[in-house]
Amino acid sequence: MTATAPPVQQGPAHDERLLPASPLKKLLTRPELGSVVGALAVFVFFALVADGFLRAASFGTVLYAASTIGIMAVPVALLMIGGEFDLSAGVLVTTSALVSSMFSYQATANVWVGVAVSLLVTLAIGVFNGFMLTRTRLPSFIITLGTFLMLTGLNLGFTKLISGTVSTKTIADMEGFASARALFASEATVGGATLKVTVLWWFGLVAVATWILLRTRFGNWIFAVGGNAEAARAVGVPVRRTKILLYTGVGFAAWVSGQHLLFSFDVVQSGEGVGNELIYIIAAVIGGCLITGGYGSAIGAAVGAFIFGMTGKGIVYAEWNPDWFKFFLGAMLLLATLLNAWVRKRAEATA
Repeated sequence: MTATAPPVQQGPAHDERLLPASPLKKLLTRPELGSVVGALAVFVFFALVADGFLRAASFGTVLYAASTIGIMAVPVALLMIGGEFDLSAGVLVTTSALVSSMFSYQATANVWVGVAVSLLVTLAIGVFNGFMLTRTRLPSFIITLGTFLMLTGLNLGFTKLISGTVSTKTIADMEGFASARALFASEATVGGATLKVTVLWWFGLVAVATWILLRTRFGNWIFAVGGNAEAARAVGVPVRRTKILLYTGVGFAAWVSGQHLLFSFDVVQSGEGVGNELIYIIAAVIGGCLITGGYGSAIGAAVGAFIFGMTGKGIVYAEWNPDWFKFFLGAMLLLATLLNAWVRKRAEATA
């Protein structure tokens, strides 16, 4: 008589995709890893070669320089993750300040009226960029280059037409100036370091952008349209709406930066901002964003801006010729791009 073996108890199907990832693997998949390593290297370097770099006052100056770049670098990074560029971001900051100043002065109204009008204008320009991009299917390089040139001419033309010079009139004696300055250009001393309110705006934008990318459906849409817009559209992602909102986000950040520019110095030069768009893009790239889209983080862009701040001010504290800044800028861009590519390959190899 043949004995029958008891049936083997079948457990739940084993799926390697459900295995918890190791901390090292999680670390290697973070886009900002390369920029964090670079930031540590830059910090140690200037701490050794610049005597005043580690002072509290110097740290406040570095944070301020980083924040003025970081406020714009964060939404630019989200736009790049979505696969697009904005070459008008630099002059849009100046447009924001000019509209606020000239509208308030000409209308002899409370400066908050000019601030509100400026917000509407910058958001409208962002929507215009996104609408033109999605309607014409032209590259964002062409669309935003055209906006850059138009805004550059409008900034100069309107300022000369209204003020008679290339700069705006003072609005420091107008009602609402003090309260607007408190929101956009105030400062406080903490532990010997003077901290500008732009640092709070910067940290707030980083937190919101990170939450959007990692915790919302819209964040998934951003990565999807940056990775493959046609595939994303095929599965129901609203590609047009996503890109228009990303450009609107750049407009909002330009409004914040423009108001800081205005209420810090009271008057604005119409030719400012040209070239800053490249700095915002470079900060995002140093922070781990890919030129091709679909990869990056807001935290990485913030770290990239911090590297800018440390390098710009570190050269001053080391008493070097500031002409070397562009050399360091190019070297950082190249090294960060190579490091980010290496980190991504390592992450894909361990996935």
